[in-house]
Parts: sequence; structure tokens; C-alpha cells
Amino acid sequence: MTPPVILIPAAGQSSRMRGRDKLLEPIGGIPLLRLRVEAALATGHRVLVTLPLGHDKRQVILKDLDQTRLNLRVLQDADEGISASIRAGANWCDNIGVNSLMVMLADLPEIRSTDLTEMITIFTASPGTILRACDDQGKAGHPVIFPHQFFPHLRKLSGDSGAKDLLRTQTVQLHPLSGTRATTDLDTPESWEEWHSKTGYKSNTRTTS
Repeated sequence: MTPPVILIPAAGQSSRMRGRDKLLEPIGGIPLLRLRVEAALATGHRVLVTLPLGHDKRQVILKDLDQTRLNLRVLQDADEGISASIRAGANWCDNIGVNSLMVMLADLPEIRSTDLTEMITIFTASPGTILRACDDQGKAGHPVIFPHQFFPHLRKLSGDSGAKDLLRTQTVQLHPLSGTRATTDLDTPESWEEWHSKTGYKSNTRTTS
């Protein structure tokens, strides 16, 4: 079985950041998006990053990374929301003959490459079931790995709710990650400030391994 493509949806507008781009927010001087892509590439698997029109800075910070396994895709329909990215991920998997897709949100600052590798290993042992990360209290989060049989559903998604309805109606295996790695996402300036205040050491640490 081929390992999943890791999709990083980075085509959003950061609308809640009031003029700042959350994916360019620095952690240890490195933009968040670059750290997330580095973590995904460190698994050794192929990575697809979806990007919006007109956000050249997001592309620039990724251009010197390993392009043999990294595919940057600018979406014409990015304004629709995350569903456009997920559709692009499912279509790319089919085009290159990969039968599973891991969706890793770009605004999860604490996910590490070891978390991704661990989930891929577990999924490979039970490839017919959706595998979803949760925190150590059982709260569902991300990443999520979708087997190939769900690709027709993913290609029909629309709007900004992504695969939430699909995840509610299907059998999902939860896999706990340490602490709140699977559920900590940063969407507002206040959430960034709170995160740095609570975990200040991480502002100077690359969370790639």
C-alpha cells in the first residue's frame, strides 16, 4: 500500500487575524507555514500545499524546499473555503496513484513529524478506516487520514465546513497525540498571544520532529 499524500490546506485568507497572515506568523523566527511543510516533508512522503491567488509570500517561503516531494498548487476556487483544498488533494492522489490522503491543517503549531509518521504507521495497519488525531482527553482534532473509498465523497465537498459531515457519519478511529497537539489551532491575534504566553519556550523551538 502506498503511503498517503499529506495535504496542507494553506489557501485560506486568515480573515480572523485582522490584517495579519497567521501562516506567516513566526515561531523561532520561522513562518508557521514553512514549519508545517518541513514537518510533513520530514516524514519522507509526498506533500501537497494548496495556496490562494495573490499570496506570493506563502509561495516564496517554500520555494527552496525539496521540490521532488513537494507540490505547490494555487487554487482558482480558494475563496470557497477548505473544501476546495480537500477536493484538490483527492484529485491529485488519484492522478498519481495514491490511495489515501492525510489532511493536516496549516495552523496547528504543535504537530510534529513524528506524530505524522506514527499516524501513517497505524493507518497502514488498518487502511480501511478513517484515522483521526485527538488530544489526550479524547477531543477530536487533526490530522485526519482518509482511505481511497472516501475520495468520491471528498470530491463532492463544498463550502468551508470541509469533511465535518463525513466525519460525523462514518466510523472513525481516534488516535491520541500528546497534550493538545491535535487541537491547538491559532486563528486570531489573541490566540497567538495566549499560546506564546502559555508555551513561551515553543516560540524559540522548531516543532518539526
